[in-house]
This record gives sequence, C-alpha cells and structure tokens, in this order.
Amino acid sequence: MLHDLIIRPFESGYMQRALIEVVLLGVLGGIVGVHVMMRKMAFVTEVVQHTVFPGIAIAFAFGHSLLLGALCAGALSMVLLTVGTRRSAIDSDSFMALLIATFFAFGVIVVSRQRSFQSDLTALLFGRILTVDRQEIVDTIIVGAISVIVLWALHKELVMRAFDPAYTGALGYRIDVIDLVLNLVVMLIVVAAVRAVGTVLVVAFIVTPAAAARLVFRRVRTMMVASALGAAVCGWIGLIVIFHGSIDHGWRVAAGSTIVLVFTLAFVIVWAASAVFARRGRGSGSAASVEAAS
Repeated sequence: MLHDLIIRPFESGYMQRALIEVVLLGVLGGIVGVHVMMRKMAFVTEVVQHTVFPGIAIAFAFGHSLLLGALCAGALSMVLLTVGTRRSAIDSDSFMALLIATFFAFGVIVVSRQRSFQSDLTALLFGRILTVDRQEIVDTIIVGAISVIVLWALHKELVMRAFDPAYTGALGYRIDVIDLVLNLVVMLIVVAAVRAVGTVLVVAFIVTPAAAARLVFRRVRTMMVASALGAAVCGWIGLIVIFHGSIDHGWRVAAGSTIVLVFTLAFVIVWAASAVFARRGRGSGSAASVEAAS
C-alpha cells in the first residue's frame, strides 16, 4: 500500500525528473522567500515573474534558450525597478505596475505572432513540470548554486537592510546595491522556475513557504530551513496527487497549479494551527494571571 502510494509515482523517468526539479525549486524558493518576506517584497516577485515573460517569448519565437531570454529580460527589469523606484517621481507601486503591464503586453504580442498562439501561451504562462529534461535540471542547479552563494555571502547585510536600513546606510553600505543584488537573486530564482511552473505560478514557490515558516519561527536561519523543507515536501506531495489523480482516477488537472494548491493548503493548515496555539497560550496566560491574583 505504501509502495503504491509513494514509490510507484516515481518509477518513470519523467516523474523522477519532475521530482528533482520541484524539490530544487522548492528549496531555492524557500530560502530566498524569507528575504522577500522580511523586506515585504512579494509584489516585487510578482513584477519579476511577469517581466521575464517577453524574454522567454522572444527566445521561444526564435528558437533560442528560454533561460537566456528570461535572464536578459529579468536583468533589465530589475535594473529599471531598482533605479526607477528610487529616482522616479512616481510611487514605487505605480512604477512596478507599469513595468508589469508593459513587459507582459510586449511578451503576449510576440507570442501572438506564432501560429500555435494559444498552446504556446499556455505553456509559457503555466509551465510544464512533467516535461522537464536533464538540461533544465542542470540549469536550475547552476542558477541555484549562484543564488545560494550570493545569499550566504551577503546574509548579514541583507538581514540588516531588512530590519534597519538607516543603520545599514550609516555603516557605509550602499542600500541601492544591496537592493539590486537581492532583486537579481529573486530574478534568478524566477528564471530557474519559470519553464517548469510558468510565469503565473512561480511566485507561490517563493512567497507561500516563507509565509508559512514565518508564522511559526522567528530566527531567520530557522525560517529558511523550515521554508525550504516545507516547499520540497509540498512539491513532492503535489506530484503524488497529480499522478494518482490522473492515472488512477482519470482527472485532467494542471500539474503546476495542483502543486501550488498543495502549497496553499499547507499554509492554511500552519496558519490555523498557529492561531489555535496562540489562542491557547493567551488563555493559559490569562488563567495563570487570575490564579496569581486570587
């Protein structure tokens, strides 16, 4: 029974590759997501996932590397975002919305010129986790290694910037450089994930696990470990649900969206459990206060 439930889904090569990819993306998203949560950059992640779309669309249309196209578009958008939000008279939210609308519309125009417009657009927006090949896994490992090394090297500066930007600037650190570095790391993670889960769903791999970990833990490193582990487990469970749902029950479900819903369900469970424990803690504290007063 246990073998049929857990092992059988991953006996085929395509499911094994999908599992490796989703675990890698979960770990990377979980780690960088903690920095995103501390800096309240969830909307920035939304900007990245949409502004890489024209680069992917152009690369797809001309038969070039999707990874390279996404990197170019993402790097451009992150530079514009970092410079524009600091030096523009427009408020940051409006500037980010402008970037999303402009980049995404341009990408749709590029894709719409292809004959297979609808199927191509669906694949680019929602990804195809079950068709991941070895090259994509290698690309994810390389991008992930670069991102983790950068986050490890600048961990102290990034945490200081998140909690006390004025003090960080007073110590002589360039706030704009730190912001740009984190934006570029977020962009790298989005680029690594976008071919597997698409430009629409990738934000869930970064925001949801970190948000759940933050409900339970307070130490930054502990949050990163919990977020990465939780994301990897949820991705694994999502693939099991996809396999048994489609093979055993004939469900026609989108793989990436199913995994994202597992992420969301896990967040809801953690949120509900943390709320119950917090309420019990307040109740115990009140009872102890009453007993002490009596």
